[in-house]
Amino acid sequence: MKKLYTFLNGFLLFAFLSYPIYANDCLQYKLSPSVSVVAPEWTREIVQPYTEMSLLHGTVVATLNENYEIFADAQNVKDGFCVYLKSVNATVGYSDFLVKIDKRHTAGSCPYNATLEHETEHINTYLSVIDNYNDYIKESVKSAADSIMPIFVQGADNMDAAINKLNDELQSHPDLILMKQKIKAEEEIRNKGVDDRDPGTRIKKCMDKGNG
Repeated sequence: MKKLYTFLNGFLLFAFLSYPIYANDCLQYKLSPSVSVVAPEWTREIVQPYTEMSLLHGTVVATLNENYEIFADAQNVKDGFCVYLKSVNATVGYSDFLVKIDKRHTAGSCPYNATLEHETEHINTYLSVIDNYNDYIKESVKSAADSIMPIFVQGADNMDAAINKLNDELQSHPDLILMKQKIKAEEEIRNKGVDDRDPGTRIKKCMDKGNG
């Protein structure tokens, strides 16, 4: 998660004290924050662990990246400032895939290539979830961002804490938690479909032909 910065009159402010009595003073500065959502660049690494695996199956370890860069602003009010969320740049998607293939399959052999082909289908499945859920992800982030209310701060000593609070409220929003749960559930369903279509059939064909 990146550090966030807020400037007021050219000076970086660091102040956070919550004063409910001034909450109404800040309501007028509530915005509907602009939201940008992108999927991360992803990489694939292939390894053959020292520990033997199943000869019929490889595995894919997928890393779900979820990062929110928020931008806040501050408005001078009586006795302090109102800090409010202005925009959110979100990165949601899979960034790294680690493919594991049994060490007994020689690189370039029929079983090795069959395993890699199968695990590549899993990678494409993970990516398809993010592609298909793109609108839903953006709607979820937008909904969470819209719910964040301005915070009143008095003085200029702990603004960083105020911004961190905005960020915490965003990331703990039920819509984002539900979004992640739905993504995980969908990936499990789709990955099961990949395994149901090919429960090791490709590799068995290699072995039956004596190419193991």
